[in-house]
Amino acid sequence: MDSRTDLKSRLPSRHVTEGPERAPHRSYYYAMGLTRQQIHQPFVGVASCWNEAAPCNIALMRQAQAVKKGVAAAGGTPREFCTITVTDGIAMGHEGMRSSLPSREVIADSVELTMRGHGYDALVGIAGCDKSLPGMMMAMCRLNVPSIFIYGGSILPGTFKGRPVTIQDVFEAVGRHSVGDLSDADLDELEQVACPSAGACGAQFTANTMATVSEAIGLALPYSAGAPAPYEIRDRFCATAGEQVMALIRSGLRPRDIVTRQALENAAAAVAATGGSTNAALHLPAIAHECGIAFDLFDVSDVFKRTPYIADLKPGGRYVAKDLFEVGGIPLILKTLLDHGFLHGDCMTVTGRTMAQNLAGVSWNKDQDVVLPANRPLLPTGGVVGLKGNLAPEGAIVKIAGLESLTFTGPARCFDGEEACFEAVQKRRYKEGDVLVIRHEGPQGGPGMREMLATTAALYGQGTGGKVALITDGRFSGATRGFCVGHVGPEAAAGGPIGLLRDGDIIAIDAEAGTLDVKLSKAELDARRAAFKPKRATATSGYLWKYAQQVGPARTGAVTHPGAVAEKKCYADV
Repeated sequence: MDSRTDLKSRLPSRHVTEGPERAPHRSYYYAMGLTRQQIHQPFVGVASCWNEAAPCNIALMRQAQAVKKGVAAAGGTPREFCTITVTDGIAMGHEGMRSSLPSREVIADSVELTMRGHGYDALVGIAGCDKSLPGMMMAMCRLNVPSIFIYGGSILPGTFKGRPVTIQDVFEAVGRHSVGDLSDADLDELEQVACPSAGACGAQFTANTMATVSEAIGLALPYSAGAPAPYEIRDRFCATAGEQVMALIRSGLRPRDIVTRQALENAAAAVAATGGSTNAALHLPAIAHECGIAFDLFDVSDVFKRTPYIADLKPGGRYVAKDLFEVGGIPLILKTLLDHGFLHGDCMTVTGRTMAQNLAGVSWNKDQDVVLPANRPLLPTGGVVGLKGNLAPEGAIVKIAGLESLTFTGPARCFDGEEACFEAVQKRRYKEGDVLVIRHEGPQGGPGMREMLATTAALYGQGTGGKVALITDGRFSGATRGFCVGHVGPEAAAGGPIGLLRDGDIIAIDAEAGTLDVKLSKAELDARRAAFKPKRATATSGYLWKYAQQVGPARTGAVTHPGAVAEKKCYADV
């Protein structure tokens, strides 16, 4: 009836398994084949985003089994469960993309509810797609039980006509096909060979960016985020994570001991250094929010501004995640950032050691050109830049990795929603020098803050990716390249200046100075605002309606609850 151990008496699962009044609860565990010893051991939730929606998720259940073996070997009782994923590559370019960002909240909420409802003591979270990574890390910080994050791993690159390709090439091929630059047969062949294995999109898109964050922030074991999904070494990382989470239970080391302000700065530095996805500027504030730390888009941008861009990764560079792992992995990036003063080395990690201690044995690999030393970077400032101005009082974000020029000025071409802009691009109804404006795509107004990869990829496929700019109160995929500014705030639905623009207004983007302005007087903007009527929301029922009522601005992470600041007691202390 009782474990009679001091460890169990301090853990949430005591409310489920200990004492005579919990006999009915224990009977359910006996029904599932657990022994008396297993019932009275610490319970470890093993959460994965496994599903058959996309290759990024298909290998997660296999990895969960390896985690469970590690937990059991170290004296714990694993309890496996799954949550949802919305996969951006398949949701892209249609109404399904409205579900993507909201899925982050559902993932965090559902993991929280499962853990709370069953009294689990620790969490190993396995995720493989864009929103599932931050969603799982948000749940860890919200619950604040000992936790370790596991990335499901990246996909292997495909081969098309003798050259390596990724999903980015397929999206851009649609644009080439639309202007007759790619045949039906070649498009058909490319789509069949671009994604040859399980795993998340292989370049430094959002999934691999947030995987990099998981190591840099200290929630993942060193090297674990780099190995591609098909590599059997992933199972070893998973088993080790299962063993290590039991050590964290015994030591009492929790996510909020790890995810500090300095750890968040380390994560932002890793994003900048790798030319990562602009979506990190949305997810890092959301993770911080779960810890009660104020860390918004401008805080992220400050780190981006002072961090060199050193990793030559797609979409702006030449290499993919597999290449990075094989020359030294994410620790190679973190080591050179630390050696040259761009990383806080005293941050604690899930190993029970500091970042500096984890990196002490990492040697620089001089026989590679995937990552440059931080004192000899590709660019002296990060691959992602924050912007602010009269068009974006609450900020905006742009990826500069791969850009030849950091300034762009041109007349606005305004579209209410991505579909209208995509149609104009497909039919070449734009001019070089235009600034395409897509609004009413923000967190609230979309709702769901869709990504615009279909449109940006079509522009590149047509050969005009660097000759037009695009700004939106929505988001961009990590696969986006070119002069594309996202997260413009306030969003149009909240009366932001982006909603007041008219065709022909002159927009000036300066990624070097960090500004985004429209050449209109304050009086003119005020007059337009007085007459402005936001577009009616498309969602009038269901989850997207609920999301639109709850979601906050992009600047603070598009979060949907008050966060740890309002918390009286965290779950781990029940």
